[in-house]
Amino acid sequence: MDRASEQTIHACSRIESEVVWAGLPALRIDPAILAQNRVVTINRSTPARTPFDMMRTKILQTLRQNNWTSVAITSPAPSCGKTFLALNLAFSLADQKDCRTLLVDVDLRRPQIGERLGVTGSPPFESFLNGRSEISEVFLRHDSNLAVGVNGQPVPFSAETLQSPETTRVLRELRQRMSPDVILYDMSSMLSTDDVIAFLPNVDCVILVAAAERTTLSEVDSCEQYLSEKSNVLGVVLNDCRFHHGY
Repeated sequence: MDRASEQTIHACSRIESEVVWAGLPALRIDPAILAQNRVVTINRSTPARTPFDMMRTKILQTLRQNNWTSVAITSPAPSCGKTFLALNLAFSLADQKDCRTLLVDVDLRRPQIGERLGVTGSPPFESFLNGRSEISEVFLRHDSNLAVGVNGQPVPFSAETLQSPETTRVLRELRQRMSPDVILYDMSSMLSTDDVIAFLPNVDCVILVAAAERTTLSEVDSCEQYLSEKSNVLGVVLNDCRFHHGY
């Protein structure tokens, strides 16, 4: 393929992605609900967003250096704060106007992103992964560069869906049609299901979220060792830490 043909294909792809993004329903933001769920990065002026902005910049640098796009966010056990991290990181990335971000709820057994955003009535994300729903049916757009894939219904047997060839095809088509710079996948916890194991081939790298005073060192070591063998570990984030020395 010559250079002119490549440029034509790239231009057509860009036009399609613009059309897809423009066709997404708007995400209706209720500041009170976001504040209740500690989504602090929606506020440009709060100092509480600084750690997430620092993490955003480090992640972007690593992704660009390695030509990576997709990041899974998981934890050893439930209630470690992975969805809290995913949401705050997504809205921090949204302030980077040259960066298009997808936040996707693939915690199919315990979906929380929709609830944390105050979104109701969404269809099951499983139907999108199975190729039965369109992008515009499960994604909502915030501003011009953040789209959130909301899961409206939990499913009991999710690993089979997450490791199916159809899911791989659908996610590849999603990247092609929306041309995101970053995809954040909010996943289930590692030690309670096999969902993360099933889904890892679809991502470039992983963030592991641990909860202070609840997650044990052996749990972190076990998860980090497995993830490092199967993917690229961006780091371990310690959440819910009540003691710090300041800056």
